[in-house]
Amino acid sequence: MSWDRLRAWAYPRNITWTDSSELRAHHIPADVDIILAAHSHAFIGRRTRARARVATIGYHPSLLPLHRGRDAIRWTIRDGDRVSGGTVYHLTEHTDGGPIAAQEHVLVPPRSTAQSLWREHLAPLGIRLLLRVVDDLAGDRRIEVPQDEELATWEPSMDSPPLFKPELIALPGSVSVDSSKWALHGQEGRNRSRPTA
Repeated sequence: MSWDRLRAWAYPRNITWTDSSELRAHHIPADVDIILAAHSHAFIGRRTRARARVATIGYHPSLLPLHRGRDAIRWTIRDGDRVSGGTVYHLTEHTDGGPIAAQEHVLVPPRSTAQSLWREHLAPLGIRLLLRVVDDLAGDRRIEVPQDEELATWEPSMDSPPLFKPELIALPGSVSVDSSKWALHGQEGRNRSRPTA
């Protein structure tokens, strides 16, 4: 769905819509049960998340903790992954790192593009998973499966300079990261930060 179609769907249903690039606490009415973020690249802060009485959830088009970041589908295609999927997770301070509420895999058809994989498989999967999680929450079933940080990958945006985000790379309980020992690897490897030593 395009932005205009989502907006046109929201208004007649009295669903709050903001044109702001960031969702803030003052945008959220007092009686909201669930904040749902799908196909969003905006970080939703703690005070905003706290406005939801039941949960704040998001949909990510990958099998989290794999392919965290804004270009998960493009990295799936670039890396030649044969399996992908979608994840609904509880939003936290850790980007794409909150507990998993629902997850399913899909096989990546040969000759898929990022657009075809999204349109034909991952967007419909996202709708099904979001509906399942909302039904679970409405039935007072709150599923929260922690993500395995040892399996996590962070994929930088393909359209903007890479971010140095050691909190997304370092393992829990590890020593602090010395940024002078990190470099970006380009075409020959995965385009993400890795130790040079």
